[in-house]
Amino acid sequence: MMPRPLTTVVLLALTALAACDFAEPPAPLSRQAQATRDAPPEQVFKGVLAGQPVFLLVHDCEGFLVEPLEKDEVRWEKVLAPEPYPFFTSCQRQSIRHEAGALSVTLGRMAFGAGGCCATGGDYRSTDGRNWKKIS
Repeated sequence: MMPRPLTTVVLLALTALAACDFAEPPAPLSRQAQATRDAPPEQVFKGVLAGQPVFLLVHDCEGFLVEPLEKDEVRWEKVLAPEPYPFFTSCQRQSIRHEAGALSVTLGRMAFGAGGCCATGGDYRSTDGRNWKKIS
């Protein structure tokens, strides 16, 4: 028979192990879900446009409608991108502003090795988050 203190320790250890959750850790988030979660406020719009809920994100100088999925995952649909450029570029400017029932997005890509901004991009406007008009 076990001495009393040892019995108590064994029972406490078994109780602690029974309470442990041995479930697998959650799967890591996709790159899109991480980018959506980590985006600064000036690159995200969540609100209503043309009577419809809209979740829009600018990322790497492109605009995406964001569809939330289960477990913090998302699906992106590209709705805005500047015109193509024949050489390598990097995103220098991107922002979303909501004003007077419309969204204004600024995108600016700079060519590598070039000074200033921007080889492609500009200011775009939309009243529904899907159809965009370049305004400058």
